Amino acid sequence: MRSRNPVFSRRGFSRDNGYAGFNAAPQAGGPAVGAQGDPYAQGNPYAQPSGGPYAQNPYAQNPYAQNPYAQQDAQYGAPPQAPAAAGRMTMDDVVVRTASTLGVLVVTAALAWALLPVDDAHLSRSYGIGVGAALIAMVLGFVQSFKRKASPALILTYAAFEGVFLGVVSSVVDNRIASGAAMQAVIGTMAVFAAVLLAYKAGWIRVNHRFYGFVMAAALGFVLLMAVNMLFAVFGGGDGLGFRSGGLGIFFGVVGVILGACFLALDFKQVEDGVAYGAPREEAWLAAFGLTLTLVWIYMEFLRILAILNSND
Repeated sequence: MRSRNPVFSRRGFSRDNGYAGFNAAPQAGGPAVGAQGDPYAQGNPYAQPSGGPYAQNPYAQNPYAQNPYAQQDAQYGAPPQAPAAAGRMTMDDVVVRTASTLGVLVVTAALAWALLPVDDAHLSRSYGIGVGAALIAMVLGFVQSFKRKASPALILTYAAFEGVFLGVVSSVVDNRIASGAAMQAVIGTMAVFAAVLLAYKAGWIRVNHRFYGFVMAAALGFVLLMAVNMLFAVFGGGDGLGFRSGGLGIFFGVVGVILGACFLALDFKQVEDGVAYGAPREEAWLAAFGLTLTLVWIYMEFLRILAILNSND
């Protein structure tokens, strides 16, 4: 969550390897930086440790140009794939673990909606519980982000507390501001997910080092701007600088959705690289964690936009 912000834990399957190969460095004894076009040319990035961050851009050339599986697959005209091996991540692993994480989130959100009423008599208590759950989820998200390995229990616990927060916030918006907003936000989130997946599989979105750098810079600027707005709102009262209300609020909400779509593209590339290069199976939990963070981000932006539109009526 990172203030429910995906940017602070946006990294690859392993801290040693960087984000989806973006940060991978040449192995010891290998060619010097700048003489090495492909960080995977010396073998599987999950098979041996690597060095410092941002040493190479794995997308400067065909990342499969020297993949040991490329020659075998080229005979059949098929894209390169990692060989089936016990303990290696597969797409099914990612799907199952993502479904489990989202399932826990949805269940706790539904329970919070049903058990924490948001009428005038109970609003303060329910909202306080929701905020407390959000803070706990934020801490758990940070802890997982800085761990070297995925912790399924930690990720599922994060999902549970995040679900409580989403259930309370969704109930408040749906019952007190914009009836039906929660379902509309869910539909919007699903539509963005499907559209980005289609665009990514069709090759309309090219995730490379430049794309990654642009998205991270834009996300950092967005988060800092929202943080400044929140500080002005807390200490100055009202809507702060007005970035989360009125026309500006709708504009920044749309920007947030677009950033979330970009995060999805990065997540898809992360999963694709992990499967292609044989990441350990437990790394599928990191993929599930990243996808959950991104979907929560998009959902919250949609919910915020709907709340602003209805509050302006």
